[in-house]
Amino acid sequence: MKKIFILTGEPSGDKLASTVISKLKSQNPDIEYLSVGGNHLKQLGINSIFNLNEITYLGFTSILFNIFKIRNKINQTVNEIIKFNPDILFSVDSPDFTMRVAERVKKINNNIKTIHYVAPQVWIWRKNRVKKIKKFIDHVLLLFDFEKKYFDAENIKNTFVGHPLIENIEDNKKIIENIIPKDKKIISIFPGSRKSETDVLLKILINFIKLMNKRHNEFYFYFHATDENKNFIFSEIKKFNIENADVVSDEVIKSKILSNSIFAIAKSGTVSLQVSNSNIPSIIIYKLSFINFLIFKMLVNVKFANIINIINNREVIPELLQNECNADEIYKSVIYLLKNPELIKKQLFDCTKTLKGIRSKTSSSEEASVVLRNYLN
Repeated sequence: MKKIFILTGEPSGDKLASTVISKLKSQNPDIEYLSVGGNHLKQLGINSIFNLNEITYLGFTSILFNIFKIRNKINQTVNEIIKFNPDILFSVDSPDFTMRVAERVKKINNNIKTIHYVAPQVWIWRKNRVKKIKKFIDHVLLLFDFEKKYFDAENIKNTFVGHPLIENIEDNKKIIENIIPKDKKIISIFPGSRKSETDVLLKILINFIKLMNKRHNEFYFYFHATDENKNFIFSEIKKFNIENADVVSDEVIKSKILSNSIFAIAKSGTVSLQVSNSNIPSIIIYKLSFINFLIFKMLVNVKFANIINIINNREVIPELLQNECNADEIYKSVIYLLKNPELIKKQLFDCTKTLKGIRSKTSSSEEASVVLRNYLN
């Protein structure tokens, strides 16, 4: 029986991996799996060697403070992979963790084929990383077509598979009519999948909702959460007695709520592509600690945080970062856009045009599963 070890480092990677593996399982049922994964892979019946929360850290300083824990987890993961002896090590995103593991595994057992999904963003920082990757990654699966040139230049096998968050998701008959209030306009809020992100952004977002409620009564707010952080978000909302807000973590329900929203506030990251793909106007928010932000600024090669803006080299979607990421600025930006429908129309047109240029021929999960199958044959 063929074996695949799936290596993720955070909930978003777990979700991406599950879309590929579900395709692979339906076409090749006789494959044995083991993982470092979360709830999405667990729902596919794939065990994880430890809880994903144990390695989900945000920012340079928090990694520094937890360096010994992370090193121990890397050692444990490498040992378990070698013991499992898979045909393929399928690593997904989180390069600071997954690629350290892949490099160690490749040195111990060169016969294990290493395939990495979600190329490290070498176009943002650390371009020299490509040369290093060549030594231990057999194949890179790219979310964006423009990334290809960086890996072609080093003769690293790569395939553009497209981004799974901009695929057309089939409609689901799950009924959510009792969830969505009929007399309210919905604003979707994405506070981040990591608790460390949510800790920073949630206070700001709750203050934003309080500002909105002082001046408007026609809105209802949905926080899009992971299973891991939904209880924390819900308890914070209740603490401030906010009646017109709720938390959802079911993927189908989240998708339905987003498609019924008039606006979205999204943490900088891949979720903004899902928002744009749903044709919902939005703004981007993000905040790092002062030290992390200084380090980040020294390393990055791009002007913007959001991928749509990076591709266009201009601010298609407004970004509120660092000091601008506060309740007042979020309130002003949301209300300004809602009062100017021509600006919303322009944003949605530019986003639609950009997304057309980064779609794969079929689907990201299908294209990625084809590459995995080819390595198993």
